[in-house]
Amino acid sequence: MRLAHRGCNVDTPVSTLTPVKTSEFENFKTKMVITSKKDYPLSKNFPYSLEHLQTSYCGLVRVDMRMLCLKSLRKLDLSHNHIKKLPATIGDLIHLQELNLNDNHLESFSVALCHSTLQKSLRSLELSKKKIKALPVQFCQLQELKNLKLDDNELIRFPCKIGQLINLRFLSAARNKLPFLPSEFRNLSLEYLDLFGNTFEQPKVLPVIKLQAPLTLLESSARTILHNRIPYGSHIIPFHLCQDLDTAKICVCGRFCLNSFIQGTTTMNLHSVAHTVVLVDNLGGTEAPIISYFCSLGCYVNSSDMLK
Repeated sequence: MRLAHRGCNVDTPVSTLTPVKTSEFENFKTKMVITSKKDYPLSKNFPYSLEHLQTSYCGLVRVDMRMLCLKSLRKLDLSHNHIKKLPATIGDLIHLQELNLNDNHLESFSVALCHSTLQKSLRSLELSKKKIKALPVQFCQLQELKNLKLDDNELIRFPCKIGQLINLRFLSAARNKLPFLPSEFRNLSLEYLDLFGNTFEQPKVLPVIKLQAPLTLLESSARTILHNRIPYGSHIIPFHLCQDLDTAKICVCGRFCLNSFIQGTTTMNLHSVAHTVVLVDNLGGTEAPIISYFCSLGCYVNSSDMLK
């Protein structure tokens, strides 16, 4: 047509078009689902254009390093494998929004991943059917999380700073070993909450008193740093002091305390933090024990009506 338009001789033979190879077409695939070991690719790479990759029931004992080269990946489903440890380089997948690790052999979640680019990208995380007993306090730096599933683990506590997950809307941690909820659980604003089948304890009648008078230099310094939001890090102060500051308790008045506090247990109706609540037990309850901290005797007395 171009030759005719130019007024040229149209009798010129036209070259034969070469058919597109299947391998060339695969280079533009955005989704790949593999659900059996026999279909898992061993001799060729995954297409670099992939945005959604699922490799379930493949018997994987570790994350395939070839997956970590998929820079466009938004959803990674590694459920129903035998993975024991996550490489820190998963945090290099800067567009990763959904990570499904259900039914693997993980026993912990890496602090390094909490410090990675997942802080800004990860929206959904599924960690059900494992042996996880606790999540690091740094886990709460994944502040873009909206969906978190922790069912059928061995959790004995939530991260103390869980209230910092301001975008969290769906939380499921059924059938764990939670005896109580952390005080910052009150700060959540959820659409759906499932804590069925946990080993919640009855609130204790007497508080635990650990007040110090006068306050130690460490306690006073820690309270000042946290109250004034002074930046700190292991490059400034010893690492163990950073850990102490990271796990500082928050009084009901909003102030911080480290080692000098009164601890009491109250009962919270879970509807106060979630629109839809799955019953906590078979008796139809929607209440769970929650820890409260008081930085001084005055705070405790003023809030004594909160405690049973």
